Amino acid sequence: MQRGICWAQPAGMVGYDPEGRCVSTAEAAVAGSASGLVTRVLVSPLDVLKIRFQLQIEQLSSRNPTAKYHGMLQAVQRIFQEEGLTAFWKGHVPAQILSVGFGAVQFMTFESLTKLMHNFTSFKAQDSLVHLVCGGLAAGAASVAVQPVDTLRTRFAAQGEPKIYLNLRHAVVTMYQTEGPGTFYRGLTPTLIAVFPYAGLQFFFYNILQQFSKWAIPAEAKNGAGVRNLVCGSCAGVLSKSLTYPLDLVKKRLQVGGFEHARAAFGQVRTYGGFLDCVRQMMREEGPGGFFKGLSPSLLKAAFSSGFIFFWYELFCSLLCTMKSPESTQRKEG
Repeated sequence: MQRGICWAQPAGMVGYDPEGRCVSTAEAAVAGSASGLVTRVLVSPLDVLKIRFQLQIEQLSSRNPTAKYHGMLQAVQRIFQEEGLTAFWKGHVPAQILSVGFGAVQFMTFESLTKLMHNFTSFKAQDSLVHLVCGGLAAGAASVAVQPVDTLRTRFAAQGEPKIYLNLRHAVVTMYQTEGPGTFYRGLTPTLIAVFPYAGLQFFFYNILQQFSKWAIPAEAKNGAGVRNLVCGSCAGVLSKSLTYPLDLVKKRLQVGGFEHARAAFGQVRTYGGFLDCVRQMMREEGPGGFFKGLSPSLLKAAFSSGFIFFWYELFCSLLCTMKSPESTQRKEG
């Protein structure tokens, strides 16, 4: 009988573990979805700030009188004054669909890939390099699955007042009728280019930091595992985001193509002919620093998001394990 996807308790590791307690592939997907849902509620305001900064052509500085946003505190105050508290959760419905779907596909694929690597290659499932490759491939699969929702989320977070899209259905119908089905996959190329190293490095650093923490604090109490998972996940998110941030910014610029009329209230707008054209225009008009606009809220978001994702995922998997009877901890994969 084949084992299901395994969960080491309380090892604090994601990925297949042949010595751990088992959760099925479907349960890994459920845990991934739940972790994405809870995390999205908590980090949505930072995501809105990041997107607003990424899409602003003008320099993010109070010395530029034409810039709408100068910094995080000023942006928070201005968005609140002009659009109200709910503006920080603009696009929350498509963002939640994105998080739930991405979390399910990513963790389900990651667990399956690490198991395949363990069973059919000479590599061990918990090797850091295995997590690097499998994490990138899993995120790539998840990105393709949820890219249309990601584009919708970006459009909602980017629009000002008055709103162009009244609700999710109106946005889908309008975009399809005026721009065609291809518009839902705008920015897919930089997404795939960016997501492999970002997610791969995220799992890679998380694995290394977990191993280091267990070596540094071998007598850590069992009830401290949650804090360790949160800290290791946060550090992994900051490191991986810092290395791949420019690609995420280019993706956001491309996703709002054809949506320029809704951006008029925010300052200058640009039309890009594709990935390379966007890079060329940004380098010419905004300089190298333009590729790091919105980095501060993005790093904050990455720290909270990555930390919470791993924290909640491990917690939900742990809960699923404890809900099983001893006879069912080893179960056939569904």
